[in-house]
Amino acid sequence: MFPHTEAGRYWVSGQVNLILQGHPAFPARYSGPNSLTRWAQSATTHVMTLYTGYELTPTTEVFADLEDATGNGIGNANGLAGYTNLDSVRLVLGLPLSKSPYLARFMLRQIIPLSKDHVSADRDELHLATSLPTRRMEFRLGKFDLTDFFDANEWGSDDHLQFMNWTVDNNGAYDYAANTRGYTDGAMLEYDDGWWSARFAETLMPKIANGIHLDADVARARAENFEFEGRGDSIGHRAGVVRFLAYLNHADMGSYSEANAEFLDGETTTPNIVATRQEGRHRYGFGLNFQQEITSDAGVFGRLGWSDGHNEAYCYTEDDRTLELGGFSMGRVWRRPQDRAGAAFVVNGIVAAHQQYLGLGGLGFLLGDGGLTYGDERIVESFYTAHLWRGFSLSYDFQYINDPGYNQSRGPVAVSSARFHTEF
Repeated sequence: MFPHTEAGRYWVSGQVNLILQGHPAFPARYSGPNSLTRWAQSATTHVMTLYTGYELTPTTEVFADLEDATGNGIGNANGLAGYTNLDSVRLVLGLPLSKSPYLARFMLRQIIPLSKDHVSADRDELHLATSLPTRRMEFRLGKFDLTDFFDANEWGSDDHLQFMNWTVDNNGAYDYAANTRGYTDGAMLEYDDGWWSARFAETLMPKIANGIHLDADVARARAENFEFEGRGDSIGHRAGVVRFLAYLNHADMGSYSEANAEFLDGETTTPNIVATRQEGRHRYGFGLNFQQEITSDAGVFGRLGWSDGHNEAYCYTEDDRTLELGGFSMGRVWRRPQDRAGAAFVVNGIVAAHQQYLGLGGLGFLLGDGGLTYGDERIVESFYTAHLWRGFSLSYDFQYINDPGYNQSRGPVAVSSARFHTEF
């Protein structure tokens, strides 16, 4: 709504994102405690964020963001690995979170120059410097969202103006360290040198799966995250980016295989992964992320994700394998230069032990239909965002999901969404 200065030491901006989603009744041979509700329903979420930043010196910046988020979304954000609304507020042990505003980010950014030549940089709510050394190191410390910096994708990471699905906006197999609201505490180091960058982050894990409280005992629970990013224009002299991701989470995790064995041996009445949690377990995975311009206003993007899946999904979603392909375009071709449109296809999957656990009636923090006839979860999402005036926009989004929650006995389900967004 208002222009931001490129020279001032302060940064103040904000956004409001309102999403109304709904789906008609869909077929389901059975349902369980964590199933997506099969009857027709609708739900509204809203997220309001106030971004503030201050440039202490030309190489030192601090940021503090306040946020207010409400709305659990359709089905209380259960029943789908690729859930339909990234703004939804998940339940913790079946209970809603506080509706009070909270501190979302609070961090320090330190730029360490390693060369005298500089490149121009865009100024935004997470970056204040408009000129950066070509070769440099950057250090961040504090509270932040890992996906602000890892697995980012220009066309597949923005639920304010573009896609909404969890496994379109992020790599579903990347169980990135975060509390229920999506934030963690930690430190990040990044090295930039012309056409490539490398970043590493050490962050805290939640005390329990999908928990709101982080575990400060790094000897017991922590997460290592590494990403290599390469940039170039070797395909048709158009800009392209490739990112390779690896992560390793340590926490008090349960084992799907142990939970299944205890149930089959008659030790438990249902498989219970909580009862198998043990300190010192880990979960690791890898990701590949790309984006490639086709024209100055359109391009293609995609992700490939793999997680070992032996121990329980802990932070993001119950997804061990993911493949995503999508396309995106700005509206200049149809004389609406600030409009945007896109479509994406995602396939999600889980390992055999996880399949058996759900099939025997086990519950995860998102999934649990009381049984399972396994099939890969397949999602098609498309959207159109119309720019109304200044910082105001309106979107329509459609998602069609086959085998929701990996269950061929349920669905398909079609979800329609209207989104109003403003930023200032």
